Amino acid sequence: MRSISRVIGCSINTVTKLLIGAGEACAAYHDEHVRNVSAARVQCDEIWSFCYAKEANVRLAKAAPLESGDVWTWTALDADSKLIISYLVGDRDAYSAFEFMKDLKSRLATRVQLTTDGHHPYVEAVKEAFGKQVDFAQIVKIYSKLQKGPGVRSRPTVCVGAKKAKRIGYPDHAHIATSFVERQNLNIRMGNRRFTRLTNAFSKRLHNHVHMLSLYFLHYNFCRIHGTLKVSPAMAAGVSDILYDMEWIVGLIDVRASKPGRPKHYKKRISN
Repeated sequence: MRSISRVIGCSINTVTKLLIGAGEACAAYHDEHVRNVSAARVQCDEIWSFCYAKEANVRLAKAAPLESGDVWTWTALDADSKLIISYLVGDRDAYSAFEFMKDLKSRLATRVQLTTDGHHPYVEAVKEAFGKQVDFAQIVKIYSKLQKGPGVRSRPTVCVGAKKAKRIGYPDHAHIATSFVERQNLNIRMGNRRFTRLTNAFSKRLHNHVHMLSLYFLHYNFCRIHGTLKVSPAMAAGVSDILYDMEWIVGLIDVRASKPGRPKHYKKRISN
């Protein structure tokens, strides 16, 4: 955002205001139009980021706002059309899991095979949101023990195996996977500066983080041609029959923006 303000010579506040307007417009459009999605297989996952400071450093941070700390973005991806059906920004807890699954259920028009990772809150959240109207399975990854030694903090644990567990219904064993949504997590991290590791580009305010993701997901669903599908995910899913562009998103912002006029406290002067 500061790079943009320097390049075009405008205030950082102007760029921030535009981001807020774009995020609100994009979130409203997604909420209204990504509905009644006819999907067969849905994969869900969470991607980590943080706001203002990492969770372990919040208590030492100066003037840290209440929303500081780890932030998780939950995403639900149609494995066939690659459409982001639902997303939620919150904690990695049972409450966020339930709200995420409840929103996902409201956007689906068909019974789906749902696959998640082994995160425990998914089990109860899926039961509460879907009941028995879903074929639900989890893929539980097995990681090696963390080795001690120099550079351990920057060395991730290695996945040495995975097991598939059926939870509800009759999921097809061959399609129990989260590979597509995990690849989408890479797209999110590579395509958004706020997710870049070991930089000072992380989000300072949670609301701006959410607005950025709303803009990203709408552009991904409706404006970006998928490399394999050769159409946008929204077109592949039947949600849209047109490939949109950034001018269309600007139009959404303009439509949602309030019309200029007299302020509420304005009183017409009466001449004597």
